[in-house]
Amino acid sequence: MFAAGLLLALVYKQAPAQIPAYRARPADVNGSVAELCARVRTAGAERPGFATVSHRQKMARYDVSYYKLNISLENNSRSVSGVVTIRSRALVSNLDSVAFELYPALVIDSVVVDGQRSPGWRRQEGDVTVGLRRAVAANTLFSTLVYYHGTAPNGSAAAIGNALDTGVDPNFGVSCTWSLSEPYHAYEWWPCKQVLTDKADSSDVWVTTTALNKVGSNGILARTVALPNGKVRYEWKSRKPIDYYLISVAVAPYTEYVNYANPAGGPRIPIVNYVYNQDALAFYRTEIDRTPGFIDYYSSLVGLYPFATEKYGHAMAPIGGGVEHQTMTTQSEFNFTLTAHELFHQWFGDNVTCGAWEDIWLNEGFASYGEYLALNRFSGASAAQQWMDNAHFVSMNIRNASTGVWETAPGGSIRVSDTTSVGRIFSSRLSYKKGAAVVHMLRYLLNDDTKFFRALTTYQNTYAGRTARTADLQRIFEAEAGRSLQYFFDQWYRGEGFPTFAVRWNQVGSSIYLQTTETPSMPSVTPLFDTELDYRFTFTDGTTRTVRQRQSQLVASFGLTDARTVSSITIDPDQWVLNGTAGTVERDNALVLATRQAAASVPITVFPNPCRNQLRLADFTAARAHAEVRDALGRIVLRQAVTSTAPLLDTRHLAPGWYHLRLITPDGNVSQARFIRAAE
Repeated sequence: MFAAGLLLALVYKQAPAQIPAYRARPADVNGSVAELCARVRTAGAERPGFATVSHRQKMARYDVSYYKLNISLENNSRSVSGVVTIRSRALVSNLDSVAFELYPALVIDSVVVDGQRSPGWRRQEGDVTVGLRRAVAANTLFSTLVYYHGTAPNGSAAAIGNALDTGVDPNFGVSCTWSLSEPYHAYEWWPCKQVLTDKADSSDVWVTTTALNKVGSNGILARTVALPNGKVRYEWKSRKPIDYYLISVAVAPYTEYVNYANPAGGPRIPIVNYVYNQDALAFYRTEIDRTPGFIDYYSSLVGLYPFATEKYGHAMAPIGGGVEHQTMTTQSEFNFTLTAHELFHQWFGDNVTCGAWEDIWLNEGFASYGEYLALNRFSGASAAQQWMDNAHFVSMNIRNASTGVWETAPGGSIRVSDTTSVGRIFSSRLSYKKGAAVVHMLRYLLNDDTKFFRALTTYQNTYAGRTARTADLQRIFEAEAGRSLQYFFDQWYRGEGFPTFAVRWNQVGSSIYLQTTETPSMPSVTPLFDTELDYRFTFTDGTTRTVRQRQSQLVASFGLTDARTVSSITIDPDQWVLNGTAGTVERDNALVLATRQAAASVPITVFPNPCRNQLRLADFTAARAHAEVRDALGRIVLRQAVTSTAPLLDTRHLAPGWYHLRLITPDGNVSQARFIRAAE
């Protein structure tokens, strides 16, 4: 039986070949990949499956160093049984219990800790606490073996995430069992600690199945072992740090097809593809063969593929999209942007994983931007621009479920405030598309691709094998920019909405005058988007000139000199900045701008001065204004909206010292004051 199984799962090696140039299709640029990836994760997620706060506190008493799954699975069943080893280091003195998570329907047969059988355990929903016969001393390694069996839940049984599922592919008729544990659902098929910041240093996944099947998983296939009764055990090992939700299995009577990447400065990397059968291989081979080029290209941009000493690969499963399981992505099909998206996750999501689900844009926004990068490289700038135009449209609009009509969506932050909502975590509009738009704006902000890609490489090198938060990324970009970017992340990460710009302009002789008015879509949350903006001037002789200006207040004015006659002006012609399309550009023959001198600014009284937590504006009479605070070195350290009903600044986060305050009203009036933030 085992020999027959090998014959049915032939291994095909790719000879080097020229892959045809790629012509982008509508599906590549219309946002469908984000929809697929988001839908895969939210399908069946009827309720969140995360541990209680008290249970998380118990799990914080140890650090996982190694997982080993030694389980039995078939390609047509959700039944699972076996033993999972959790090797950990105690972080407290006299650890007398071990806490982990396991779905209630899965039966625990026994638990053995350091060779001693546990006297008992307590289960409350998915929270499991196991008593120890002998306490573990602090900073000591110990092993917990959980023997269990049962049937993983699915939607019809009130499942949480369908983390272990089975189905028949509708196109090729192959039955398959696969895992999909993100974000909180690994515990539906194996006992684990679902805490993002506790990556295991290494892992093994051993799966026993019928010999006709093959099993795909993480890392390197160390060996296959023929067993009695027509069974075989696949033994996968990875010696790279891995988060719980990235540990995966895929079981089917696969055909194996291997091709190779050859990134500059790195080893030859095998790409192990488990496809349903030869028909599937023939159908998808051209698209599969694009993967080596993607790996080589991404490696040149952000650093060598992080798992180059192991492998990359794909395992097919009828999931309706893709999931970036570490070193072996699970995909239902192969198309350009889906393959590019899931591969870029190996850097952004797998090598460096978001440290909290509120920062999921660090995974999904960057993986989505990988689509843009791949399109630009392999299909051309036009396809990439279409992709970004769509990303902007989706970020600012939402389809009405009842009418099917797209409507403006003025709000929405890429920061996930409700991490109990799987749908919100994997919002294709916010986490994927707006996240990618923010990455693109960071590139525009630096205005230097060397600095941009160096920042991404630094992020990868600094947090390799670990987790990172948005603040960590911010610090790296600030180092490249040479200034604080707090305002940018306040606007685009914590803030909501987007700006719309309206331009009035005039030309008198060789003098060109512009006045740009910004209208934020959610002024109660984000009253101003401080951003640079490109203006493209087209002249009557057919020539053009592009000028970059900073919009640091709601109404900004500037002028320039050019002897050519302006015929039209385009705002943000290359669509770098996420901004509304309702903005207008119109000539105003009455517009002649005078430069507002700083000396003409009106002083304003502030108190108490020195202040601590708050600074009040004594004679503030405008309806609203934008406050900008600079430190003694001229760096902007605080931006805040001020209204007549709340004429004060929150200064609690400022360091002690001298500061300069500017208040800018929508009509361009400026008030100034100096104040001191006192030491506590």
